[in-house]
Amino acid sequence: MQRLEASIRNIPDFPKPGIQFKDITPLVKDPAMLKLTVHQLIQPFLGLKLNAVVGMEARGFIFGSLAAWELGIGFVPLRKPGKLPYDVQSVSYDLEYGSAELEVHNDALNSNDRVLLVDDLIATGGTAIASCQLIEKLGAEIVACAFVIELDELKGREKLSQYRIHSLIHY
Repeated sequence: MQRLEASIRNIPDFPKPGIQFKDITPLVKDPAMLKLTVHQLIQPFLGLKLNAVVGMEARGFIFGSLAAWELGIGFVPLRKPGKLPYDVQSVSYDLEYGSAELEVHNDALNSNDRVLLVDDLIATGGTAIASCQLIEKLGAEIVACAFVIELDELKGREKLSQYRIHSLIHY
């Protein structure tokens, strides 16, 4: 994990003063680090009966789609409003520095689906819990949530206490 952590750049005061942004772009630029990250993300879930990985816009698309490919299952994107062309379900939620909304196609998941939720980072847990609500709104089962980075002091894990959580790097 030290190799992964060394590939993450800290950007102070972004997007606003007091925020220490964890920049994953050096990590995803390096093919060996990207491959290692994805393998470590999915390791605890190998052999489980999963049939979809769900990732949130935008960085969750990077890790989620690669995780789905490695697991040999489908990928479902959760998008910002107005980006999906079909009938959607939506959920609004608060972030540590604002509010947002996510949407998913109505037919993206159903009650037969067992899902791994993947994102680059969990902070306060707002995006993750909203994503779980959206997935469950469609009837799917969340088997686990996997994150590259967890900001422990923001206690996002507490909002997801009913789910299995796997994080690679803790700050």
